[in-house]
Amino acid sequence: MDNDEIIKELKVAYAMELETVQNYIAASVNLDGVRSDVIKKALAADIAEELGHAQILANRIKTIGGIVPGSFDNERNQKTLQPLEDTTDVVSVIKGVIDAEEGAMAMYNKIIKMCDGVDYVTQDMAITLLSGEEDHRREFIGFLTEYEKG
Repeated sequence: MDNDEIIKELKVAYAMELETVQNYIAASVNLDGVRSDVIKKALAADIAEELGHAQILANRIKTIGGIVPGSFDNERNQKTLQPLEDTTDVVSVIKGVIDAEEGAMAMYNKIIKMCDGVDYVTQDMAITLLSGEEDHRREFIGFLTEYEKG
């Protein structure tokens, strides 16, 4: 395993974090209704943490010999977290957040495995980031359970 393969995956994770920031901003502003306030506040609070993840990834990309990509190089894939016509559909936003967190968790697990025995610093960073994503996912699963009850 060489750094090029690790850098490639770090760039994917970096793009995912930036996409999450963009979609969390949109959802935290676009949601309407009495039941949306808690979700809007949770998303707004998570924006800084997700942006911090992107900065950590960018620094690691540069440290191990890569170039941090610009906006034209970042794919977008978060279909379930796109702004909705129905701005009161809180449950769909919550499900979109859970999907985004699960995508990030899968990406960090991939990086952890590929770095095992090869790049312990990147592996440790990915483990730390994975923990944050797991926490966010757990929080939104709790929200989903409550919102689906009524």
